[in-house]
Amino acid sequence: MNMDYGALLPEIVLMGGAIAALLGGSFLPRRRQAFVTWSAIVVACVSAVTAALRIGPPTVFSDSYALDDATTTIRILVPVATAIVMLIGRQSSRGSARESETASLLLLAALGTVVLTGANDLLIVATGFLLATVPLYALIGLSRSSTAAEATMKTYLLGAIFGVVMLFGIAVLVGVAGGSTYPELQRALPHVPAAAAALGFIGLLAGLLFKAGAVPGHFWVPDAAEGAGIGIAAFITTVPKLGALIALARLVVVMPDTVDAPLLVGVLAAASMILGTLAAFWQRNAPRLLGWSTVGQVGFMLMPVAVIGVEPSARPALLTYLVVYAVTNLALFAAIAALPDRTMVRSWRGAAREHPVITGVVLVGLLSLVGTPPTAVFVGKLAVFTAAWEGGMSWLVVIAAAVSVASLFYALRWVSTAFQRPAAPRSRTSAVQLQAVTAVTLGALIIVAFSVPALVQW
Repeated sequence: MNMDYGALLPEIVLMGGAIAALLGGSFLPRRRQAFVTWSAIVVACVSAVTAALRIGPPTVFSDSYALDDATTTIRILVPVATAIVMLIGRQSSRGSARESETASLLLLAALGTVVLTGANDLLIVATGFLLATVPLYALIGLSRSSTAAEATMKTYLLGAIFGVVMLFGIAVLVGVAGGSTYPELQRALPHVPAAAAALGFIGLLAGLLFKAGAVPGHFWVPDAAEGAGIGIAAFITTVPKLGALIALARLVVVMPDTVDAPLLVGVLAAASMILGTLAAFWQRNAPRLLGWSTVGQVGFMLMPVAVIGVEPSARPALLTYLVVYAVTNLALFAAIAALPDRTMVRSWRGAAREHPVITGVVLVGLLSLVGTPPTAVFVGKLAVFTAAWEGGMSWLVVIAAAVSVASLFYALRWVSTAFQRPAAPRSRTSAVQLQAVTAVTLGALIIVAFSVPALVQW
């Protein structure tokens, strides 16, 4: 057994930071709670740095935890995204009675996402799933509004149902395979009844699709995006899916040929991108629109997962898409946070004249989600389209291309509204500086990422 505890330093940093934030917030007066938030941001950045510097074996603890390129990428991306989320939500959390609890819960959810990414054992998958999911229930409900209460209840009920189904799937696979690590599953599953392997896979798939926000576990995402605060909405539509999709990709690889996992994942990818895009067409609330958009985006991310067992370019394509999507989605939520009085799409009338830079970020971000050059997600879509086509799923690429064109409708509807004159004169408001700087920085990264050849690794 490789008991290399130093290999888990990024996870240890996140756990220690979460505990310190919770304890520190318990003793600090409310006017000094900001210290906890800024400390949590530093902790997240330190975790990302330790992950970038860490060089170790491919697996540790008897092959139960993987430390490959996928884990390293998410180990860096998730803490950085969490730090950005804290910056995005700084305005709403400032002076809040739950500021330190928010920071602690965000770090715990980030830790669960990282653990889910590196899990090479079904029991660690269950642990990571719970650690990444349970904090979300509290985070969504922190805004104390009626929509937040409804979203919290819906997320909790769906999380409980899909979590139980996932645990059932794990029990089936462990029972028939006689082990829980992925190498053990890969050796044993080809020799077990196909029905048992399929049943276990479907159960696990359901839980991970709930975490990723894909069909059929997507119902909570738009409600949570609308009901939660802007920072929390940015987190739940970005971070949890990063770990869930890598965990699902690992699972598809170990499934035997007796289970047609690629076809099932491909069908669910098509369903997610179609439903998410169509549902976003007529949304009036901007965060809710992005919530439905993220359901559609998960469909694109599932494309390389479906062919990851047969196409070598699928893995780097998936990692590329995860990175560029995270940057794009966080940029859009940062733009909304910079203009907190414009949460409705119609309220963006006149924004192009009053706030041309922030409107430019929204324009670049939405065009990036659609996949138009020269934006970051265009690079990701080109990579996943190529991987899916080379992997034999040309039908899925055709559907994805049609959905990408259709998504122009909701993107242009929002952008065109920003360039219209307001129906009635409204008082000019200043953009929140911290969030505006964050939005502009991320918006610039969307363009820069397009020109970095290193992102395209297929």
